Amino acid sequence: MAERNMDMNKCPMPVQDPDIRNKNFDEVALGYTYDMAVSEARRCLNCKHKPCVSACPVRIDIPAFIERVANEDMDGAFEILSKSTSLPAVCGRVCPQESQCEGKCVRGIKGEPVGIGRLERFVADYHREHSTETPVKPEPNGHKVAVIGAGPSGLTAAGDLAKLGYEVTIFEALHLAGGVLVYGIPEFRLPKAIVQKEIDNLKAIGVSIQTNMVIGKVCNYKYSCIFSSTNADCNNSWSDSFYFGSYFGNTDNCKILYGTCSCRFHNSYTFGIDDR
Repeated sequence: MAERNMDMNKCPMPVQDPDIRNKNFDEVALGYTYDMAVSEARRCLNCKHKPCVSACPVRIDIPAFIERVANEDMDGAFEILSKSTSLPAVCGRVCPQESQCEGKCVRGIKGEPVGIGRLERFVADYHREHSTETPVKPEPNGHKVAVIGAGPSGLTAAGDLAKLGYEVTIFEALHLAGGVLVYGIPEFRLPKAIVQKEIDNLKAIGVSIQTNMVIGKVCNYKYSCIFSSTNADCNNSWSDSFYFGSYFGNTDNCKILYGTCSCRFHNSYTFGIDDR
């Protein structure tokens, strides 16, 4: 086990100098170096009751992935992250950690909490820059699911469903996938190339994304289930079951997606599969 770092404060995040960043639109926060990430990870006490996990909307095993970073096992850290999130590089940058996981960190009682978001970002960036592995496409289960809206909720739902073997198609009304990640957050806060790489990873595991598709007006397909992450106008001719937050429809001949999906940018992200 790595020796604990009992520093009361987070390792500072490197940033662009103000005299440089006022002349460009590049990302301001530059991210941890390898040594910074390892040092910050060793501030984690690996608490048995894991309050940070209970405060994470997608229940990432935070102490486990941080312990891997502390022991310099970056591939292992990314593997743990990937079990719970499809957008680690995005969420490590813009997820409100201060009111979620870091807000419950025990180290924050008498000092600053562990930089969980900064470490998530580091692991995702390190994997993107160093890994030569290609994502493995799961074995298909024979069911198709339509996801309406390619914002963070839709992308997250699509990634989790694809990992379960569903053939997922996302329909997006605008010309680029990403939603608020592309159209609402400025480049200096969240680079578009980072978002695109996360989307490319979803495509690599079988997620299809169709842009410029206004639901109910320009297309009409048949799916086992529809998940809407937007206020799209859908009807039951599209599917045997239709979801917007909660279930309504029939369960005769299809597996059922149920629950709510609002990713880590809102309050909850839950869904399950009914095998009836």
